[in-house]
Amino acid sequence: MDMNEQVINDVVEKLNKCKSEIGKGIIGQEEIIRDVLIAIFSGGNVLLEGMPGLGKTQLVKTIGKVLNLGFSRIQFTPDLMPADVVGTNLIIKENGSTKFQFEKGPVFTNLLLADEINRATPKTQSALLEAMGEKSVTVGKVTYELPKPFMVLATQNPIEQEGTYPLPEAQLDRFQFKLKVDFPKLDELMKIMDLTLSNEEVQMESILSDNEILEIRKIISEVPMAKPVKEYALKLILATHPEIEEGHALVKKYVEVGASPRAAQGLFSGAKVRAIMEGRFNVSFDDIKAIAYPVLRHRIILNFEGITEGITEELIIDKILEDLKVV
Repeated sequence: MDMNEQVINDVVEKLNKCKSEIGKGIIGQEEIIRDVLIAIFSGGNVLLEGMPGLGKTQLVKTIGKVLNLGFSRIQFTPDLMPADVVGTNLIIKENGSTKFQFEKGPVFTNLLLADEINRATPKTQSALLEAMGEKSVTVGKVTYELPKPFMVLATQNPIEQEGTYPLPEAQLDRFQFKLKVDFPKLDELMKIMDLTLSNEEVQMESILSDNEILEIRKIISEVPMAKPVKEYALKLILATHPEIEEGHALVKKYVEVGASPRAAQGLFSGAKVRAIMEGRFNVSFDDIKAIAYPVLRHRIILNFEGITEGITEELIIDKILEDLKVV
C-alpha cells in the first residue's frame, strides 16, 4: 500500500475527530478514551477495571455510537450460562420433520460489552475465549464467523469486592489492554452532575463505518518499526520473566508468571496506533513505554511474596522501564 502524507493526515484527522466526539458524552477520562481507541484500531480487546458508577458502560455505548458499530451488552451474573453468550441450537418442527436451528447469541455483534465479567462463573467466562482469540464461535461441530470488526470491552469490579470470580490467566491474556478507571476530579464531577441532571440529550454524530475501521487498521499495520525499537519492546517482555536470564531482579523476586508473546503483539500493534495518533509514521521508544502499562499490568502475575509485601504490577513495570536501556 502506497503511504503518502495525505493518507496519514486523513487517518490522524479521523482518529482525533472520534476522540473529540466521544469526549462530548464522557467527561474527563481522556487517557482511557485514547487507549480504548488504540485497542479498537489495533484489533484488541479491553478490560476496564473500576468501582461501579464511574461511567464504564456509558463509555462503551458512546464509542459504539460514534464509530457506528453494532453493539450488544451482556450483564454477567452468577447464573448466566454459556448459551446466553454464544447462542444455542433450537429444535424446530417444520412440515412434520424436526431439525436443529442455531439461534445466535449477543456475541454476534461488532462491539460486545461484557459488563461485570468477573461476576459470572469461570464456565461462562470461558465461553468468550474463542470469540476473543479467533473471532469465531463453535457450537457442536459448526464454527460461525463473527462480524468484522469484533472486539470485547469488558468491565470488572476490583477483585476485593464480594461475589467476584478472578479471570483465569488464559482469558486475561486475550485482553490487549487492562485500563484502570479512576474516580473523577472535582471539576469533572461538577460537569458530570451538570450533564446528567439536566434533561438535555448530548448529540453525537457517527464518524466512521465498520469498513472504514478495517481500512484504517490496514493502513496502521503498515507503520514501520525500526529494529532497535522492536528489540527494546521484546527486551521489555523478556524482563517480565523470572525464569530466564534476562528477567529483571525485582521480577525474579516477586513475579510468578511473566508476559506472553501476545503481550509483544499488543505492544507492537498498539504502539503503531499511538504513533499515528501523534501524527508520526514511525514507532518511537516513547510509544512502547506509554503502551507498556496497559499491555503488561494484567499479564504480570505476582507470587505470594509480592502480594504479601504489597508490590504492585505498576511498580514492577516502572522499575523495568527505568533499568531498560534504549539502544
